[in-house]
Amino acid sequence: MTLPHAIYILKCANGKHYTVYTANITNRLIAHRKGEVSFTKDKLPVELIHLSLFANKQKAYDFERYLKSGSGIAFRNKRLL
Repeated sequence: MTLPHAIYILKCANGKHYTVYTANITNRLIAHRKGEVSFTKDKLPVELIHLSLFANKQKAYDFERYLKSGSGIAFRNKRLL
C-alpha cells in the first residue's frame, strides 16, 4: 500500500515552521533545498522535522488545516516537534 499524500513540517533558518501538503514529498523537499519554493527561499536552510503520510487526500488536507489552526499549532508544538 502506498501513501501518496503527505503533510510535512519544516523548520526554517529563522525559527519559523512551515506546514504544507504535497503529493510528491521527494520532489518538494528538493525544491525547498534549491530555493525554488517562494515561502522558504529566503529562509534557508530548512530542516524536515515531521512527516505524516495519508492514503486519502481529503484526510491529508483536513490534517493540514487542523495543524494551521490555533489548537493544531498547540498540538504541533507539544506532540510533533
